[in-house]
Amino acid sequence: MNYKNTIIIIPVYNEELNIRNLIINLKKNYKDIFILVIDDSKNYLTVNEFKKINYSRTKIIHRGKKKGRGSAVREGMKYAVKKRFSSIIEMDGDFSHDPNEIKKMYKKFGTNGLDLLIGSRYLKKSKIINWPKNRIIFSFCANILAKFLFKYSYSDYTNGYRIYKYKLIKKILSKKQISTGFLYLTETLSIAIKYKFKIGEYPTTFRDRTKGTSSVNLINILKSLMDIIKIKIKS
Repeated sequence: MNYKNTIIIIPVYNEELNIRNLIINLKKNYKDIFILVIDDSKNYLTVNEFKKINYSRTKIIHRGKKKGRGSAVREGMKYAVKKRFSSIIEMDGDFSHDPNEIKKMYKKFGTNGLDLLIGSRYLKKSKIINWPKNRIIFSFCANILAKFLFKYSYSDYTNGYRIYKYKLIKKILSKKQISTGFLYLTETLSIAIKYKFKIGEYPTTFRDRTKGTSSVNLINILKSLMDIIKIKIKS
């Protein structure tokens, strides 16, 4: 499978314990893919780990301030459009998204002529492994609220394991950003649906991180709930 015109966008915050191993894994299995890391860490620990790899077709943008997952992904999208990558993969930097699934996801994405493929945690064949109960409850509630407000037929509004086509990214970037956090995932889905892009889902296995700590806190959660309402009002 040819990945030369594909980019992976990885938004990170203090992922110095994971980033090097993740990129080594990706390059081992998808050597032609371009990897872009958007790092919001205040320190340079993640950058320093990244530099130890010294692979071609990789780049890190260190922003030095926590601006939100959605903000980081949007910056990556702008880079992808500028460089005219035809396929854009979005994934987390902590191994919660299994890199080995990319091959099957990419195949379904291409075979079905999709503009957006969502790695879903809530399909029949999906799995969630070792996630803390509070995170499971919040994720479930966020998806239930989004389903109630938007009434879309998709099962997962908030998982950041996705593949996009260039033309959808162009449309997303033409719209003013509402959420800078992880509810940007719901926002981009709403844009895809509104403009009738072709969307599919893939049953993913989601594993809680084994190294490092999550950046999600109560403030993020409360802001995210407000973001869902804002997205609905403006969609």
